[in-house]
Amino acid sequence: MRTRHIGTIGTLAVSGLLLTACGDNDPSPSASTPSSALSAEPTDRPDGEEVAAAEPRLVATYDGGLLVLDGRTLEVLETFELDGFNRVNPAGDGRHVIVSTDEAFRVLDTGTWSVEHGDHAHHYVGEPALTDIQFETDHPGHVVRHAGSTVLFSDGTGRIEIFESDDLADGAPETKVVAADQPHHGVAVQLANDELLVTLGDEQTRTGAKVLDAGGTEIARNEDCPGVHGEAVAADETVVVGCEDGVLAYRDGGFTKIDSPDPYGRIGNQAGAEESTVVLGDYKVDPDAELERPERVSLVDTATNTLRLVDLGVSYTFRSLARGPEGEAIVLGTDGAIHVIDPATAQVGAVIPVIDAWTEPVDWQQPRPAIVVDGGTAYVTDPAASEIHAVDLATRTVVTSASLPAAPNEIAAATG
Repeated sequence: MRTRHIGTIGTLAVSGLLLTACGDNDPSPSASTPSSALSAEPTDRPDGEEVAAAEPRLVATYDGGLLVLDGRTLEVLETFELDGFNRVNPAGDGRHVIVSTDEAFRVLDTGTWSVEHGDHAHHYVGEPALTDIQFETDHPGHVVRHAGSTVLFSDGTGRIEIFESDDLADGAPETKVVAADQPHHGVAVQLANDELLVTLGDEQTRTGAKVLDAGGTEIARNEDCPGVHGEAVAADETVVVGCEDGVLAYRDGGFTKIDSPDPYGRIGNQAGAEESTVVLGDYKVDPDAELERPERVSLVDTATNTLRLVDLGVSYTFRSLARGPEGEAIVLGTDGAIHVIDPATAQVGAVIPVIDAWTEPVDWQQPRPAIVVDGGTAYVTDPAASEIHAVDLATRTVVTSASLPAAPNEIAAATG
């Protein structure tokens, strides 16, 4: 295993719910400007060899760097040293992963990709590489992939950069830059018709969301969403964002507020499946808790504008939510098991033991088990044992396990 030292980057000092930085906004929110990516050429890209089928790869963060794993064998293919608290999200093209450092979104090439040729695809693998492509920012926030676009949100400045996901294969992409009304811990979602949903707020409060059309004109706004956080896309391009008292759902030019059954019923993290009308979310009811360990999850049906709660009898964290290949709602509990929920009936259909029971740390940046699903396989990390496990959701069994050289924290999948 080779190790590449990438340099020293300071520790991320902003929490996921509190901002300490601010910046000037572009007075023209729909203005298109050149990309802030520093590389104009596809540097450090791996050469590839053709393989019979797409080969998924995983990227896991650890204290001091990144691990790139083979998605089938869970073998560590490459290690990149990268100081500070780093976060990872798929870039949206099945190949690259966006690495959020404290001062930039960086692009990691996992070295697995496919190329369409007529009615079939050719699949390739190569060596992973942390490329020179990066998007300078202040407190990188949410990364959202939808409808072929990738959207980067800068919490410290309110800067939103949008690019075509597939353009990363050719190097630093051209981006469209949009400014949020004010800097805040926010999120933006680009729809297939080029509408852009952007959250509203400032460094102290967050209030709702607005939607801009393709020309940058505001066409919808709703400020009845205190503490707006997170996003998911459901069927019919319905975008759901969480509130402290329910969710906002946007579709076909208008917002709908779906209330929680409790006066304070916070939904801050969601998982959607784009063929399902139902969005899986967390659910917290104590506004004064330093750390609430909820045991209920929410299921929001965007077709009926209804919200149901499912009592798991065990707690979970913000890295516990996923969706299965058939739209199943999946939750990794602190009992060490995957809980599979039928979104149509709100019933737990299976409980799959994977790791030992664990306790959520108070500091949100500290490692805790995480789950990500690729096709019919769920990958579960176990920081306490420095292990990772692959679970076949169809047979409900652990099919592969591996030891890692460091305790994993966040994880992202590249489908290839």
